[in-house]
Amino acid sequence: MRPENYQPWDQALAGEIIAEHAQLEGAALPMLHALQEAFGHVPEPAIPMIAAALNLSRAEVHGVFTFYHDFRKEPAGRHVLKLCRAEACQAAGGDALAAHAEARLGVACGGTTADLRVTLEPIYCLGLCATAPSAMLDGRVVGRLDEQRLDALIAEAQR
Repeated sequence: MRPENYQPWDQALAGEIIAEHAQLEGAALPMLHALQEAFGHVPEPAIPMIAAALNLSRAEVHGVFTFYHDFRKEPAGRHVLKLCRAEACQAAGGDALAAHAEARLGVACGGTTADLRVTLEPIYCLGLCATAPSAMLDGRVVGRLDEQRLDALIAEAQR
């Protein structure tokens, strides 16, 4: 879902989403996914709501939330560029590519550009070690990355 389609924080809507998933086995993950789908991230006030609905501590829900790297504290930009930071990609020049992307976008890994077009994220292994370094733009994987290919991905994301 695009940022312009995300709902602003609404406690009543969050309560409906949580109630909708409360009877599922392992309901915390489906709740977190549904909240992120609606709001573009998992708003902090939703954590105690999930805990209360599932009779869990806030710490337990926070632990689930922080364990999975795809859950966000803030909405992502229109496009998400993930750069592999695992060892094979680092050994093939991934560190220099990450620095190049940060400089081109003007944000550090984990940040979103001021125009909300691009979120740059580290990811720890895309499974493309044989074609390292690699990246993923909006779910599409790209191997054999070099500065030219990275610049093309960045240009695509900035449109």
